[in-house]
Amino acid sequence: MKRASGVAVLFSLVAAVACSRTQAPAASPSPGAAAASPAGARTFKIGMIAKSSTNPVFLAARTGAEAAAKELSQKHGIAIEIVWLTPPTEDGQVQAQRIAQAVSEGASAILLSCSDAGKVMGAISDAVGRGVPVMTFDSDAAGSKRFAFYGVDDVKTGETTMAELAKQMGGKGKVAILAGNQNAPNLRKRVEGVKQEAAKHKGITIVDTFFHIETPQDAAAEVVRVQNAYPEINGWAMIGGWPLFTPTLLTDLDPKKVKIVAVDALPAMLPYVEKGLAPVLLAQPVYLWGHTSVNKIIEKVHLKQDVPEIIPMELVKVTKENLGTWARQLKEWQFTDVQEKYLKLP
Repeated sequence: MKRASGVAVLFSLVAAVACSRTQAPAASPSPGAAAASPAGARTFKIGMIAKSSTNPVFLAARTGAEAAAKELSQKHGIAIEIVWLTPPTEDGQVQAQRIAQAVSEGASAILLSCSDAGKVMGAISDAVGRGVPVMTFDSDAAGSKRFAFYGVDDVKTGETTMAELAKQMGGKGKVAILAGNQNAPNLRKRVEGVKQEAAKHKGITIVDTFFHIETPQDAAAEVVRVQNAYPEINGWAMIGGWPLFTPTLLTDLDPKKVKIVAVDALPAMLPYVEKGLAPVLLAQPVYLWGHTSVNKIIEKVHLKQDVPEIIPMELVKVTKENLGTWARQLKEWQFTDVQEKYLKLP
């Protein structure tokens, strides 16, 4: 099932701006309200709590959020500050503590990607009860009191990942699913989608689903371990691109024997497309997680406008054919590690 849209669609979504971080005001606002600074300008603080501060996709989301804050500050005459409260590693309990911290420190709103929805439901309810609206992105807390969610359809993302991999494998072979944090609700849904799509291909067998700590090194080590344990694996459905943030697999896996289709397409991952080991990457426009979400928070909380409860994000299919176009888009989104050779591609 194809879910990917063209890269060109994205160019109209956001203009690139220099990343700028607003300094904290001298006076802290009360929860859920903008406070006045000594100069008279109002401050709107957004507590941003992603899953992990070491994951490049969330650093990109932070850049997008800060760019939107700068744009909207100038547009609406208020000082919008992104307060980065993301834990160093995935931990739902720590996220719940950070939500409470944001409320106590005078946040006007909270932007959250859930590592474990069950562990933050109470904290979300408490924040909303104290007048601090909560929006989720990437990984939702469905059934909570958050006012909106922005992200991909995770089941369909899993289905698309498997459908693209089946094409690369000629419709037959043994597949491993690389799945990250087993407690993350969005990743569980993606695994479900992979399995549903695999069932449609009689020649495809799922060996197993493999979870791991979501760092590039841990993910790459898990792929190498599993590949050695099951040498018959000739396809990897990676519902996140964690191991491709390092060059390890470029030498440890043979593209003539193994194919990868992975979600995300950050600069460090592009050599995998070039070498043919990952002929297809399904990019989440992760910069927009922050940029679009901050826009929606300001519309809802500051401007008192209605926003949809579910704001869909479309995947972008990245292959050798559009590698140059996608590289230039990443460059526009403030990524500084895009290799020049990709920027020069047609």
